[in-house]
Amino acid sequence: MSNLDRQATPSVCGGRGFVVAEPVRELLTPRRVQLGESTEVRRLLPNLGRRMVGAWAFVDHYGPDDIADEPGMQVPPHPHMGLQTVSWLHDGEVLHRDSLGSLQTIRPRELGLMTSGRAISHSEESPKPHARFLHGAQLWVALPDSDRHVEPHFQHHTDLPTVTAPGLTATVILGDLDGVTSPGKAYTPIVGADLALAAGAEARLPLEPDFEYAVLSMSGEAEVDGVPVLPGSMLYLGCGRTELPLRATSEAGLMLLGGEPFEEEIVMWWNFVGRSQEEIEEARHDWMEGPRFGEVKGYDGGRLPAPALPPVALKPRGRVR
Repeated sequence: MSNLDRQATPSVCGGRGFVVAEPVRELLTPRRVQLGESTEVRRLLPNLGRRMVGAWAFVDHYGPDDIADEPGMQVPPHPHMGLQTVSWLHDGEVLHRDSLGSLQTIRPRELGLMTSGRAISHSEESPKPHARFLHGAQLWVALPDSDRHVEPHFQHHTDLPTVTAPGLTATVILGDLDGVTSPGKAYTPIVGADLALAAGAEARLPLEPDFEYAVLSMSGEAEVDGVPVLPGSMLYLGCGRTELPLRATSEAGLMLLGGEPFEEEIVMWWNFVGRSQEEIEEARHDWMEGPRFGEVKGYDGGRLPAPALPPVALKPRGRVR
């Protein structure tokens, strides 16, 4: 999914200097962003209070939206570099096309994982016809310097492993959780998991003390380490935890995001993750003028133009709280 903000601002992220090295409970509120003509998202990362969680650098939560009489998601072809996109649905379908020739409908609890590497472009849209409701999350993972120029590729996994406890099913989307590993290709120590809690469930989820974590609420009423987390909000948890207490008043859906604090400093602007002003300028030029990002075939519409670069210099810095 694209960052469609026409006033795109740079995000300076990364570095261990601002990682909270102990357990905390920091509730992040979203910023509402219009995505295309008919989809509004709640943006949790980057946030004024927190730029990254491990290598997770971008989190949008959308829906549930009733799109029975609407076109639904319509995101024109747009570029990415230096990151992975993770598409995750609770309701509806998203049709993915990319410049590699991939054409894939992603359905609830299926992993759509696109690794941009040096350059890729893609589009996302609700199929015709489509389900009544659309509800999901779109996330980006920053690639480390050693892998950020890999050849682009797309993965689609329908059978993901789970970790279970009474009243809890955790589907491992990316990385590792409690000894269970996702088939999705990860480039840093990371975890992404979908947590389904039954009404009245109380559970403790094992964590890695060297990871930092956050929990995104997708639906229902739940408490994370004693903190009520409403749908569309995210609780940052810091590091130093060996387990996470969870409690659900109703059926609830959460997403656990975590990983080793991302050591490198990055520049994230529009749909690009780079390391310098020059890289971002070159990527923007190549999208507007050159063949680097390829062509998305089959989308009914034009490409998404890049916004103007900001007047201030883009500099990589450490994490900002």
